[in-house]
Amino acid sequence: MLSRNFTYNLQYCNTFNRLFTTNMSGNKPLVFNILSECKTSKARVGKMTLPHGVVDTPVFMPVGTQGTLKGMLPEQLEKMGLQIMLANTYHLGTKPGAEVLRKAGGLHKFMNWDRPLLTDSGGFQMVSLLKLAEITEEGVKFQSLNQQKAEVMLTPEHSIEIQNAIGADIIMQLDDVIKTTSPDENRVKESVLRTTRWLDRCIKAHQNPDTQNIFPIVQGTLYKDLRIISANELIKRSVNGFAIGGLSGGESKDDFWKVVHLCTDLLPKEKPRYLMGVGFAVDLVVCSALGVDMFDCVFPTRTARFGCALLSIGQLNLRKAKYAKDFGPIDPECWCNTCKNYTRAYLHGVVTQLPVACHLLSEHNVAFQMRLMQEIRDSVSENRFPDFVQNFMLKLYPDKNYPSWIKDSLSAVNMELL
Repeated sequence: MLSRNFTYNLQYCNTFNRLFTTNMSGNKPLVFNILSECKTSKARVGKMTLPHGVVDTPVFMPVGTQGTLKGMLPEQLEKMGLQIMLANTYHLGTKPGAEVLRKAGGLHKFMNWDRPLLTDSGGFQMVSLLKLAEITEEGVKFQSLNQQKAEVMLTPEHSIEIQNAIGADIIMQLDDVIKTTSPDENRVKESVLRTTRWLDRCIKAHQNPDTQNIFPIVQGTLYKDLRIISANELIKRSVNGFAIGGLSGGESKDDFWKVVHLCTDLLPKEKPRYLMGVGFAVDLVVCSALGVDMFDCVFPTRTARFGCALLSIGQLNLRKAKYAKDFGPIDPECWCNTCKNYTRAYLHGVVTQLPVACHLLSEHNVAFQMRLMQEIRDSVSENRFPDFVQNFMLKLYPDKNYPSWIKDSLSAVNMELL
């Protein structure tokens, strides 16, 4: 039933998106309507209308770092019904560069994708490329990954300039990002205050406010008081949505969920809330219950390149010898092309060896994330989200040995497990 319903909804959404993109009027670049709310938790279902189409929330956005989702073509993603994906400002700004993107008419035309895009600001590279970066009030100086340039200076203004050239529907402010586990409270406080100052510089530099939305990013790592300061300052600005940053950086899950819960309480209910860098299935379910609307992560496609497929009971490592003679699909309930046409035995023979495996497993893993988000949305809309969460967790933990952070986070929004 899920497969048939999803196919019908997919056809409807494809038609609606095309009509919407053609007939959109007015200058507001983001309209967010809350359609349903869970009567128990903070979960909600919304519809986010953007210049390049409509996005149903909660939504998971796969990451196409350099304007491509590794192993997948844009037309394949469109056929699957993917509504929005993410690209990386730092990498695109380095290669091909803002000038090329402007001449191409923006990333949508450059990569042949006519649906919504979101770009990060480049701020995350302060952590991932920390050894190559120098952070000052002016911005972040990187040793360039482009051999033709020795250094790159990423300021709030330059980050917005690149994102304006990219033309994404949602663009992120440049924020001062530090590791979540940093013990230096003074440095964390500095990052919170600097992130607000940089937001104002981003807003001032933004050239396309009628077609692109800047999202501020709440910082403060694990310090409750600093998260409150950050959120309270950011919501004073006239923006159409907000992000929660500085998580998924090695902190404990007990700390992680408490910060998410706090931030969704602080941020305006009528605007979308985007939790950056989160993509494990259990995290998507829990954080949807905590009131998050948008997620992104490289995990589904990265784990595909290591030969792992995603299932509701966890990961399936197809490199293991036991799958060499397994002629069943990855998941008999999955609607994706990989599950309909290829066996575990075939995939076992090609994973990590041949490029086709990256494509086939990436397609399945993206489809898995899409199906999970559809199930979350359906269960909220049909007033059965608590039952969905109970069944999801029981399938993942059949011995009922639930991690304490899951029980505590769900209990915080009035939900108990079986």
